[in-house]
This record gives sequence, C-alpha cells and structure tokens, in this order.
Amino acid sequence: MSIDVTDVKKLDTTIKEKPAHIETLWHERKEKWNGPRLFILVISLLAIGLSIFHVYTAGFGTLPSWQQRSVHVLWALLLIFLLFPFKKGKKFGFMDVLIVLLTLVTAYYMITGAEMIQSRQGNINNGDVVFGTIFIALVLEATRRTNGILMSLIGVFFLAYIFLGRYFPGALAHPGVRYEKMVDHMFNGTLGVFSAPIYVSSTVLILFVIFGSFLMKSGGGQFFTDFAFGLFGNKTGGPALSAVGSSALVATITGNGAANAAITGSFTIPLMKKLGYSKRFSAAVEAVASQGGQIMPPIMGASVFIMAETIGIPYIQLALFAIIPAFIYFFIAGMVVYYHAKRLEMAGIPKEQLPNLKMVLLKQSYLFLPILLIIGLMIYGYSPMKSGFYAIIATVVLSWIRKATRMSMLDILAALEHGARNALVVIAACATAGIIVGAVSLTGLGITFSRFVIDVAGGSLILLLVLVAGASIIMGMGMPTVSAYVILAVLGAPALIDLGVNVVAAHMFVFYFGVLSGLTPPVAITAYTTAGIAGSNPTKTALYAMKIGLGGFFIPFLFVYNPELLLQGGDTTQIVIAVSSALLSCLFFAGALENYLLGPLGVLKRLMLFASAILLVMPGLVGDLTGLALVIFLILWQKKSSPYVSQNSNQMSG
Repeated sequence: MSIDVTDVKKLDTTIKEKPAHIETLWHERKEKWNGPRLFILVISLLAIGLSIFHVYTAGFGTLPSWQQRSVHVLWALLLIFLLFPFKKGKKFGFMDVLIVLLTLVTAYYMITGAEMIQSRQGNINNGDVVFGTIFIALVLEATRRTNGILMSLIGVFFLAYIFLGRYFPGALAHPGVRYEKMVDHMFNGTLGVFSAPIYVSSTVLILFVIFGSFLMKSGGGQFFTDFAFGLFGNKTGGPALSAVGSSALVATITGNGAANAAITGSFTIPLMKKLGYSKRFSAAVEAVASQGGQIMPPIMGASVFIMAETIGIPYIQLALFAIIPAFIYFFIAGMVVYYHAKRLEMAGIPKEQLPNLKMVLLKQSYLFLPILLIIGLMIYGYSPMKSGFYAIIATVVLSWIRKATRMSMLDILAALEHGARNALVVIAACATAGIIVGAVSLTGLGITFSRFVIDVAGGSLILLLVLVAGASIIMGMGMPTVSAYVILAVLGAPALIDLGVNVVAAHMFVFYFGVLSGLTPPVAITAYTTAGIAGSNPTKTALYAMKIGLGGFFIPFLFVYNPELLLQGGDTTQIVIAVSSALLSCLFFAGALENYLLGPLGVLKRLMLFASAILLVMPGLVGDLTGLALVIFLILWQKKSSPYVSQNSNQMSG
C-alpha cells in the first residue's frame, strides 16, 4: 500500500502548530465567547503576564516563599474564572463576574498583607478566617471548572475529614480540629494550599510547561515526528512504530497524555488507518504512546517534579532512575506493534516516501539542543528553574537558525500565552492537592492509613501492592496524574515503604498506576480522545489500549521486586542481569500478547511463552535459566512444527 510523502509532511500544520498571531487568537475567542475585543485582549495579556512573571523569577530570583506561591495561585485563579464559565458551555455571566470580583478583593488582601498574614500564623485574626475561607472556596471552584467535579469533591471530602474525624470508623477516627486552626494550617503558612505541590508548580512545573510551549512553537514537535518516521517508517509495522516513537517524544514535553493524543493523533491515526490498520488498533497505539510520555525522561510529567521534592532527591537523578522502566514500557508497546504487523503481514512505508533521516538530523537536530541543555545544566548542578530559564532562551535563539523555524515577537507572545493557559489545569489540581496534603498532615491520616492498609493486606507485600495498584487506578480516573500521585504519595507510598519497599520504587509504583489510569475504563480519557479521532468505539479502544500497554501494568511490580531496574541497590553486574532478563521477558511477553513469535502460536505455546516471560523477571538465577530453557524449547518446537516458520526460514536463507 502506498502513501504520498505529503501525508507525512502534513504534520507541519498539526504538530508544529505554526504560531498564531494575537490578532488571530482574538478572532477565535471572540467567535467562541462572543465577547468584546477588550475582554479577549485582557485575557491574553494576563496569560502572557503570568508566563513572563515566572520566566523572570526563574532567571532573577523568586519572591519570598509564601508570596511567590500566593501570586502564582491567585493569578491562575483569575485566568481560570475568565476562561472557564461557571456553567460549562455557557457565556460569561453574572456568577462569573461576582467570582472574578471576589478573586480580585481576595488577591488585594493577600498581596498587600502578605507579611502580616504569615506573621499571624498560629494566632490568626477574623480577616484571615474570612479571606482564608473565601480563598479555599475559590481554589475548589477553580478545580471544579478545570479538572471536573470529582477532584473538587475529593478536596471537600478531606476538608470534611478534618472536622468530622470522630465519626470515622476504627483507626481512621480522630478527635477533630477547630475551624480556625484548619484555616490557619491551610492559608497562613506553607503546610496546606501552599505546600509542596504548589511550591513545585510555582517554581519548576509552570516553567517547564512554558518551555514545552516554546519548543513546540519552534518546530520541535515536527522534528521529533520526522525523526521517528525517518527511523522506523519503512520497517515492519513502521507507521505504528513511528507513532509510538513520535508520541513518546512529544508527550515528554507536553506532560499530558490526552493533550498529546489530540496533537499527534490527528496525524498518526489517519496515517495508520490509511495503511490498513484497524481504527481500534490505530487509536489504541496512539493512546498507549501518548500516555506513556509522562514516564519518559528527560522532562516526563508534572508529578515527577513533586516526587523529587517529596523524596528529597534532585530531579535529574530521579529522571535517571526512571530511564530503564520507561524504555521497557515502550519496548513492550513497540514489540506488540511489531508482532501485530508481522502476524497481519503489514508492510512499512516505502523509504523514498519518508522524511530522509540524514537530512532531518542535518536540518532540524538543533531543535533538540534545548533539551540537552536542560540535562547538562542540571547534571552540572544548576537548579531545574535556572535550567528551564536558559532552555527557553536557547529555544528562541536556536529557532532563528532557519527561516522555517524562526520565532517572531508575535510567536514568542503566543508561546507565552499558550504556556500559561496550558498550566492552568495543573495549577488548580496542585492547589487542591495542597488541601489534601494539609488535611493529611493536620490529622495524621498518613500514618493511620498506612497501618490500616497493611492490616488489611495481612502484612503480605504482594497483596498490598495489588490493593495500592487498584486504589491508584481508581484515584487516577478522571483527574490529572499529578492529583492522583499527590494523594497516593501521602497515603499509599508510606504503606509500601513500611513493608520494606525501596523509597524510589514505592513512589514510582503509585506514579505509574496513576499514569496508566488514563488507559483504563470507565474514564480512560486518553484512549477516549484517540477513539474520537479514529472513529472507533471508546470502550473497545480503551480495552485494546490496555492490552497493548499491559506490560506497563506489570513494570511497577517488576521494579518493586527488582529495584536494580531503578538503579537502586546492587552492583553493575546485578543491574545488567536484571535489565537483560527484563528485556527478554518483555520480548516474550509481547509475543504472548499478540500470539506470535517466529510465527503464529497455539494456546499451549502461548501459555509457555507467558510462563517464560514471568520466570525471567523472578529474582534469582534459577528463574532466568528455567525461563530461557523453556523459550529455547518453544522456538525449536515452533520451527519444527510450523510450516509458516519453515517457509519464512527458507525464504530468508534463499
């Protein structure tokens, strides 16, 4: 089947997303909201101002801690209430005007009295109680508008738990806390709304979102896609493999599975369908790759910045620990795609119809330099903030190398605006996550919950892992990964650590399942996004995506029992053996999933391949040797008994 090279190049208008002038943005929003031109201009200027504030403070120093975080949240709240109407799909109305005015009054109180508010921590006055209450309510309302009612209700539940602890059963009960003490904890200091999630959001996270916006505007997304198609496009299963590669690269910048699926999927899914892949398969492949971008270093998703702060290790070190599991995730997905193509005899795209890999590297590889700069600066000892600041500047400067990628002033303003707008959902989620963190620290729920789930699991690690995995998937449904991770980092991860799990492995475990919840029905947001593009059944697409990404659900169990996969413990030899065993296991696991190895498998051979994959990842040399012996026997059996394999072997030797 042939495809015109222009189809591959069409991504220039989708992934690269040639920057729109502010004038165009005005017209788009005026048509959407039917609002006055001045109103739309104010929103654009507020968004640009928020980005400039964070870029400036990253390069030249932040405000004092509480002030930096409060300005960050208040600015985001104002933008959210202007951009997201009180009732979804409705026009900006009276309730929106009222909430915006309330936000402005609260901002005036907090900004002008910042030092006094902090000095009254532990002895707050009536003004703090009133405005603290209003501020918490505004955070929950902003979360409802951006993240949905579920996340907002979870915040309300944890607030209620602070006061109603005496009514909870058994070990979860506590005496309850006075209202003034709750407001003091949540508002006047940095233990509630302004705790670790907002600290990370106000310093590192938003800066990397802005950086991602600049990189996409400069043509970085186009480079990643051209590179992936030039590298894999002509291979067996090449279009799908290219979709996996390009989506993984773009998603590590965007940090959002559903957003990346909407960006890259609009090109990769139609291309796969045109080459003969089913709608369901095309959508599922894109969903798995897009969602997995959150676990792919060097940038990963927003949760990892919070994880680094929670664990207390440098972000770049945590990204290093995540490399092997991320590679395994995409290796399994890639092998499933490859075996699927082999089983259906799907050819790749002719090489002459693909981007020339050599020319792509010669003409566009400089667009990857800002990412390398971030890595290099953090290794050298620079903070993530400072590294992000220099990377943004480098992106603009490097874009001027070629006319096709050159960013004008209007392009820069558009990147600043898009960066701020893209960060709003996460900022609201982090603020509500701060409420949850504050409730846990105020009531001692973290320690209590750890003891509770350990008792439920009967002290069994594997049962505890299954319980936490299930809770992580359920918690991740319908909310951003960052929200799910923060909740589970203070509830689930401590329980795992108490049973002897490595600290990094415990936090990575809940993080992975929070990410993978984007593929699991009934709220598989990323899979549903790709299903909409492909025109396939959403539920069937999500279930098929779970099959392709099934390895991702087992990887967390692997690195809990083999922390060498996270470069934790063991010497170099042990790490090499663990990684080699895991990769072989993934190879056979993918074959068992797709019912193919050297040829189609029967039921018995498929079960043997599954058994071999499991044996290879069990700790100890005996499991490795047994697994290898089993698969060698299987290969010999298949060669002897399968005409399909024998025919292929004869063709290869000929």
